[in-house]
Amino acid sequence: MRDDVENILFHESTILVRLDELAAQITRDYGDKELTVVAVLNGSLWFMADLLRRIPLPLSVDCLSVSSYHGGTESSGVVTFHQTSLPDIDGRHVLILDDILDSGRTLHAICTKLVAEAKPLSVKSCVLLAKKKKRAVETEADYVGFEIGDEFVIGYGLDYKERYRNLPFVGVLRHALYDPQ
Repeated sequence: MRDDVENILFHESTILVRLDELAAQITRDYGDKELTVVAVLNGSLWFMADLLRRIPLPLSVDCLSVSSYHGGTESSGVVTFHQTSLPDIDGRHVLILDDILDSGRTLHAICTKLVAEAKPLSVKSCVLLAKKKKRAVETEADYVGFEIGDEFVIGYGLDYKERYRNLPFVGVLRHALYDPQ
């Protein structure tokens, strides 16, 4: 799988140092509030596990299965919620964790749906990566691990056709593997 990587953007050691910083900031911001973390499956699992071990606050964890890529390299424009019920977050402070902020559609749809239907006290978002680009839906994350260019990245939870998630770094997938023109 490593031969499929054009270049590594962030090594595991760099990611873990940044997660220490994010965890400290989240801990300061939430102080003594109890936190509910909602992770977006499947990509955020690696990020979630490593980040949450660094946050010394009382918290609960839930997950949402949501997708907009549907196996491709760009958002399809359609955000699909794959479960019938939302996490029970009524009256709770919520932090949404996602692997990447790209078009903005997924994060915007999740925040909108949770606020409208689940009645949390507050909703903030945290992403491992945010692409520096104009978004299809204007939305930004409250906490960002790293900003990247508009490249197709894999590793540390990010995939292409369900492969590469288990790489311990974030890298750029060789273009020829997903666009054989």
